[in-house]
Amino acid sequence: MSVWKYADWWGAPPPSFKVSLGEGGTPLIPSTRLGREMGLNQLWFKYEGANPTGSYKDRFATAAISHLRRDGKKLCLGTSSGNTGAAVAAYCGRAGISCLFAIVEGAPEGKLRQMLAYGARLFRIKGFGLSSPVNTAVIKGLRALADELDAGFEISAFCYSPRGMLGVQTISFEIAETLKTGKIQVFSPAAAGGFTWAVARGFESLAARSAWAGRASVHCVQPVGNDTIATPLREGALRARAVESTTAISGLQAGAVFDGDGVIEACRRSGGQGHVVTDEQAWEWQARLARDEGIFAEPAGAIALAGVAGAVARGELSPDDPVVCLVTGSGFKDERSVARMTSGSSTAVLEDFSAFAAEARQGL
Repeated sequence: MSVWKYADWWGAPPPSFKVSLGEGGTPLIPSTRLGREMGLNQLWFKYEGANPTGSYKDRFATAAISHLRRDGKKLCLGTSSGNTGAAVAAYCGRAGISCLFAIVEGAPEGKLRQMLAYGARLFRIKGFGLSSPVNTAVIKGLRALADELDAGFEISAFCYSPRGMLGVQTISFEIAETLKTGKIQVFSPAAAGGFTWAVARGFESLAARSAWAGRASVHCVQPVGNDTIATPLREGALRARAVESTTAISGLQAGAVFDGDGVIEACRRSGGQGHVVTDEQAWEWQARLARDEGIFAEPAGAIALAGVAGAVARGELSPDDPVVCLVTGSGFKDERSVARMTSGSSTAVLEDFSAFAAEARQGL
């Protein structure tokens, strides 16, 4: 099973232009411990770290780059905080398309090295991803440059790259294939909102086709330092708001509205809500996911679970509702967060076997 299983549903180009690395078909993993502790009878994790470059952005890249291949493009310009760049660079490499990215100021080195490994050229832009005016200026400049050079222009947002974002909707199709009936609660992390909107639109597409007997409420979870959508959604506002992004969570540093207005409309139609969490809560649940469920996620991939914890504390979830956390990327994506998560643990010391045996007998 892959994104291309649903090619007719997202307007894929003809198969001869297909650029694929086997993306999609990621596991929907039932909780064994955390759900029980929270009082949830059905807690699930959709683990997108199982995609070829380690995040859901491969769903975007296979769609976007296949269209660029059909269009005959030889160069792709874009922006990234890490995961989009890695995915687009990998698929561009496979398609024989050069790529050049404007990188947000706070992107982790591990993500940058992955992009470089795939052959991308990178420029980190001062203030990009943190300041709304800088974001606007960079994207405006990129769009003009792409027109000048007859290049592809790929940013993972519906307002800029709708063809690519349609590939992301397949995550909803896969969830529906496993959870075939009932009302489910889907918690999605959001920076500028494209991913959450794609998920909501995916479920709406299923309903329009009468292709699923269930119903999904899609919830938007954001860090307090990038609260462009979640609080406006919760407070009943019609529009998202631009902010100066202060979160340290890689991948969730946007500040700009981008797809935010569409997210508010789609989540509200679905019965979903906005949820705001702190960076510290995201890091805490990142560690809990790894230690209690065996799921190694980057902080942006754990923030949905932090949102679930908050919703449970406020009494907003029924114990019997299936709850799905979208775990958007692998923990290998963000070395800094892994160092933080393991900072209280000693490194593996060099000893003889007798010391190992003594430690084992004491019981770790």
